[in-house]
Amino acid sequence: MPKQIFVNLPVKNLNKSKGFFSRLGFTFNPKFTNKDAACMIIGENMFAMLLVEKFFKTFIKKEISDAKKSTEVLIALAVDSRGKVDEMIKNAIRAGGKESRDKQDNGWMYGRAFEDLDGHIWEVFYMDETAIPENP
Repeated sequence: MPKQIFVNLPVKNLNKSKGFFSRLGFTFNPKFTNKDAACMIIGENMFAMLLVEKFFKTFIKKEISDAKKSTEVLIALAVDSRGKVDEMIKNAIRAGGKESRDKQDNGWMYGRAFEDLDGHIWEVFYMDETAIPENP
């Protein structure tokens, strides 16, 4: 089984993207960060590689999707509480992102989502596993 995950995302302006995610509390591994890429630490063994579009293209044969026009992936982050969900969304909006949909509240699971500066959608959710109904 895999021991780590690296989600690779194309970005138009690496410095602006790093600034945006820094304002949300994320840090970067300097060992894997340079003018073309930044390794954002999401959690233990979880990373997002923010790659300048020109560099991102060296890994693919297809065109880069315009995340502001279409959605290829949803990145979902589990946090420790409903309050942490709201806090991250508030910080994302303050940093220049935008909320991408209405909040979802199923009682046992609460979530909201934001778009980053490049239009990638990040879902932030809290789940109380002890309250999950038998047929969620």
